[in-house]
Amino acid sequence: MKILENCLGAKEARPPRVSVKTILFAWLGGLLATAAIAGTGDATQLPLVLGSFGASCLLVFAYPSSPFAQPRNVVGGHVIATVTGLIIMGICGVHWWSMALGVGTAIALMLIFRVPHPPAGSNPLIVMLGAADWWYVVTPTLLGSIILVVVALIFNNWGQDRRYPTYW
Repeated sequence: MKILENCLGAKEARPPRVSVKTILFAWLGGLLATAAIAGTGDATQLPLVLGSFGASCLLVFAYPSSPFAQPRNVVGGHVIATVTGLIIMGICGVHWWSMALGVGTAIALMLIFRVPHPPAGSNPLIVMLGAADWWYVVTPTLLGSIILVVVALIFNNWGQDRRYPTYW
């Protein structure tokens, strides 16, 4: 059976471990970005934390040159996926099939608009499971993702061997 053979027959070696320096940068970047987002939310009494931001931090701080980690992908991907979840929830309600439709549609739209950001693929599920309203696009999605990108711009350009973004 070809499918089973392909699944079990991986021949490539796994990628090497990232350097200790990269691990420490990713840890500190994720810590600082999450502190900035959650701390700003506490100070302003605005909901700025979105669960998928944790995965965004991994990409932005551990793999800052990845196309998925670029600012337009972080902000655009999160906004498109959240709007998609809200539209589908508004039209279809919350069902297993509408959640599936939301995720699939968000993926397609991120690809069409050239802003794929894998963590944002979970936003339609977050929106539907949390029964979010339209303000969810502004806060936490837009404002939180902008704070994340601002922290990444500062932090990822801190050393001579780091540069972020690679494109806008």
